[in-house]
Amino acid sequence: MSASDKIRLGLIGAGNIGNVHLQEFGKLKEWCEFTAVTDAYLPLARQRAAEYGIPVVPESPEALIMRDDVDAVIIGVPNHAHAPLAIYALEMGKHVLIEKPMGLNAAAAKEIVRAQQRSGRIVMVAHQMRWEWLSLQVKRQIEQGELGRIYTAKTGWYRRKGIPGWGTWFTQQAQSGGGPLIDIGVHMLDLAFFLMGEPKPVSVYGAAYAEFGPRKKGIGTWGKPDWNGTYDVEDLATALIKMEDGSSLTLEVSWAVHMDTDNSPFVHLMGSEGGAVLRGSGGKFLTEKFDQPMEVSLGEPAGDEGARVRLSRHFLECIREGKQPWTSAETGLRSNLIIDAIYESSRTGGEVKLDWSL
Repeated sequence: MSASDKIRLGLIGAGNIGNVHLQEFGKLKEWCEFTAVTDAYLPLARQRAAEYGIPVVPESPEALIMRDDVDAVIIGVPNHAHAPLAIYALEMGKHVLIEKPMGLNAAAAKEIVRAQQRSGRIVMVAHQMRWEWLSLQVKRQIEQGELGRIYTAKTGWYRRKGIPGWGTWFTQQAQSGGGPLIDIGVHMLDLAFFLMGEPKPVSVYGAAYAEFGPRKKGIGTWGKPDWNGTYDVEDLATALIKMEDGSSLTLEVSWAVHMDTDNSPFVHLMGSEGGAVLRGSGGKFLTEKFDQPMEVSLGEPAGDEGARVRLSRHFLECIREGKQPWTSAETGLRSNLIIDAIYESSRTGGEVKLDWSL
């Protein structure tokens, strides 16, 4: 592919997250263009096509993937369909940008990794939190040695009353893979590992609880409930993750919980020379100078283009330059391995070793 060629994109899933991709990739018109869009509800796909000037609305995801005028596929559909569509796209020679979690579980994630290795194509997981200005500022300081060795970290996201789409695919284990752990916890895992320097996790001890959802309490505003549906996932999860290098990570996430929370995602990094806190859209560094504690607040740079634009550009750069994305298929597998292990640990009450074998 020459530097002057536009990368032709096909979007599978025209809902809320699909619309975000249309908007953000649309800011990079010199790099790419959408040539096709489809959805399980075709009228919505036709609406998006009209809004964004997309020429073709295939009847199915498979028909979109098979098109010669599609170089890369963006997958924004319910979790259970991620692996089948990603694998088929890779087999058809397409690059893939896939929403989180990469797979419904670790077995599905391993299938995607194997398909990616066979195909030689790009697979990237759409974790936008790595691309926030705050995350990138902190990462730069870490790489310059300001925190020293990060020996432990804590991350999480407490939503006090935020169960999404009660009774729909969001709250059905067979379709979503889990509750807040796989929904928002996967974001926090990815961000924490990015900032910690990508250590290799080896074991997990965790617990998951469903105290609100089964009683139809803790309902949020995202999604339309189906009160005749099913809720068989957790609404809070907690875990301790141990790394090969001796460092550790604590994770805590909820859709619903009785506690004083501002509903903001957070990461606390504890290093030998300093620490860092990221909470919502703010952050600070903490250290000690002249035998006194010191801290420095971080401010958003003027005219920041936004995380999703950076994410989108990175995907296109990886395709054009043949380089591995920051959030590769292997990082997606890591998240799925940890999430599966937390659920297993909750069931058995013991520590679970991670199985990295493909």
